[in-house]
Amino acid sequence: MPIQRYKTDFKILDEAALEKWKDLPPAIVSDCMNRTQVMSGAIKPVDQGMKLLGQARTVTCMVGDNSALHMAIGMAQPGQILVVDAGAFEDTAIWGGIMTRAALKRKIGGLVVDGAVRDVAEIREMGFQCFSRAIVPAGPHKGFGGIIDGTIACASCPVKSGDIVIGDDDGVCVVPLERADEILTASIDKLAQEEQTNAKTAEGKIPGDRLGLGEAEIIGG
Repeated sequence: MPIQRYKTDFKILDEAALEKWKDLPPAIVSDCMNRTQVMSGAIKPVDQGMKLLGQARTVTCMVGDNSALHMAIGMAQPGQILVVDAGAFEDTAIWGGIMTRAALKRKIGGLVVDGAVRDVAEIREMGFQCFSRAIVPAGPHKGFGGIIDGTIACASCPVKSGDIVIGDDDGVCVVPLERADEILTASIDKLAQEEQTNAKTAEGKIPGDRLGLGEAEIIGG
């Protein structure tokens, strides 16, 4: 079955535009999207401290097949993040050390897989920013096809090529490209508000005191 590709013409954000997002964690950004656009908690970095920031290039893989992902490595631009719907299948890795070396050669910014990866010791050593649902030694097959640059659901989160992908130790959120300016402004404001809240906490004014919760109802005897 052939690998298919959608035509795309999304706006490429320059380094200066992406730099504005670098201090904004996915938790803050998601709060500003009504706490949506977050991948499920199963998606974790393969090493503590890994971070993602870049525009998505989406891939849909047939379960256990990584041929489309190989092709996508050759298509992705420097800094872009490969975001892969691999059917949430945990028992066949569709990414490993060989592909990591190719991605680094292409200066790809990172990877998110709703599925499994392997060779994680190598991935960690090379410092490639990799997030996945699972880790398993079993390798993939090739030749069953796939789709590049289509709209996908990666771990229950909708993603289009060009969307902004943000990841850290908490997990991954995705900002629709068409909402980028709005969400950036809201996220900067939200981060400032939280810094003010933390400053008040340091003064002894704990957040619960300011929520208007009233008195707890006494029950039992």
